[in-house]
Amino acid sequence: MAKTIRIGTRDSELALWQANTVQKSLEELGYKTHLIPVKSTGDIILDKPLYELGITGIFTKTLDIAMLQGDIDIAVHSMKDVPTILPKGIVEAAVLKRANVQDILVHKGLGFLENEGTIATGSLRRKAQWLHKYPTHTVVDLRGNVNTRMQKLNNNSWNGAIFAAAGLERIDLKPDNYIDLDWMIPAPAQGAMLVVAKEEDEYCRKALSNLNDSPSEICVHIEREFLRELEGGCTAPIGALAQIKENIIYFTGALFSLDGSDKIEVNKEVKIEDVDHLGKICAQEILNNGGHELMKEIKAEIG
Repeated sequence: MAKTIRIGTRDSELALWQANTVQKSLEELGYKTHLIPVKSTGDIILDKPLYELGITGIFTKTLDIAMLQGDIDIAVHSMKDVPTILPKGIVEAAVLKRANVQDILVHKGLGFLENEGTIATGSLRRKAQWLHKYPTHTVVDLRGNVNTRMQKLNNNSWNGAIFAAAGLERIDLKPDNYIDLDWMIPAPAQGAMLVVAKEEDEYCRKALSNLNDSPSEICVHIEREFLRELEGGCTAPIGALAQIKENIIYFTGALFSLDGSDKIEVNKEVKIEDVDHLGKICAQEILNNGGHELMKEIKAEIG
């Protein structure tokens, strides 16, 4: 018997946009749905950097619990927020077609770039890469949903703030005063949306299989395997990007020190049929090239 699929989501404007996109796609396929917004711990505690909260999957845990308790059937996430190991009983059901993967700088004029400046971001990855390129700059912490972060930028004297292009584009919040940071390696799975369901829920898993985009799924799985092998989670400055062009996978991954002074990078090109364990192989290359020592330093600094 057909059931109403209860879609769990965070209650920010971007999260609701993502959930509504999934809802519309399912309803176009003839499924009945109902949206259930919930507030995550990561949305409530905004006065501490994410790594200080010490909770893996801080934006997804509330929805995981709601699903396992039977309050929702599926959950929609920005895939870069999802831990590389899902809770027992929850599985990936669909990776939607990936959007823009780039980071962008929203700024108040670019004269500061070659001098001293202050940039805001809550991401260790963005902070490390910015300081690697602009070591004389100061980077301050910036938390909250995209609307909150944009407002904080406007209310402070910072020169700019770093955002994921996809998030701003999805809710039509991308301003004119931005530049693409095409030199910055994005977060693993940046720009991708993931829908998860209970492993035992064949009805929802079958429904969501219609939304899965295979090329996007291949690329984000390589990136997340790279992240998992490096033991990054949310606590290390790790960037990764896999792209498919004419049946060739192009992969770039890097690990940075927290202050951006050290960078260990790997680049690979492989045929799509040889993609198995590519993320793991690239991560091992980083670890064997000084990454083991760098990860120990990062963990010691973060505590």
